[in-house]
Amino acid sequence: MSLPVPIAQPGPRPGRRLHGRRQGHALKPRAGRLVAELLPRIAVPADGPLDARLLFGDDRPLALEIGFGKGEHLAFQAARAPGTGFIGCEPYLNGVAGLLAAVADQGLANVRIHMGDALDVLERLAPASLATAWLLHPDPWPKARHAKRRFVNPGPLDLLARALAPGGLFRIATDHPLYLRHVLVTMQQRRDFAWTARTPEDWTRVPQDWPDTRFARKARGLGHEIWRLEYRRR
Repeated sequence: MSLPVPIAQPGPRPGRRLHGRRQGHALKPRAGRLVAELLPRIAVPADGPLDARLLFGDDRPLALEIGFGKGEHLAFQAARAPGTGFIGCEPYLNGVAGLLAAVADQGLANVRIHMGDALDVLERLAPASLATAWLLHPDPWPKARHAKRRFVNPGPLDLLARALAPGGLFRIATDHPLYLRHVLVTMQQRRDFAWTARTPEDWTRVPQDWPDTRFARKARGLGHEIWRLEYRRR
């Protein structure tokens, strides 16, 4: 497989709104109960600075998923690393309900949820407090007038760079060629992130600690290629 060749060009100005709709179908009774009863107990506080001690009561490492969909990837990561605190950001109510079900069913005590924009959390996180951040199959916002809503833009990336500890990882997955090119161009211009790939297989193989989401499996079923990109905070 040949690698797309990034062409440096000015990027769009970052916007504040990175998401679209907030709710789809009506919640089932159990999902509604979890939103009403469990979410308030594990929700990220609405205001003030955020760090591991405030969120989890100790100084554990933190990880962030930006737009966790139905939450299966975040639940997988939380189950395999109980000593890490996981923060999931998702404005979509039905997706939040999906992660809440996994938290309840698996007894995950190391998950906190922000039902809203990830920028709200990144702005308040302590500097260098994140070990890992994931951005998996985000909406590519393919229309030019919507490009400012992409997370991979200067403003959001500045916030992420501030929150990631030196050596921390930023992992991105997409099946959209336009978004892939946008990521390559934008991240190439950064001096605070280094791309870890050395061969094409480094960004197409499926690592054991980074499984496909249901969205990725659906994309593969449609014949789409999945690209994985990993950047390390310098």
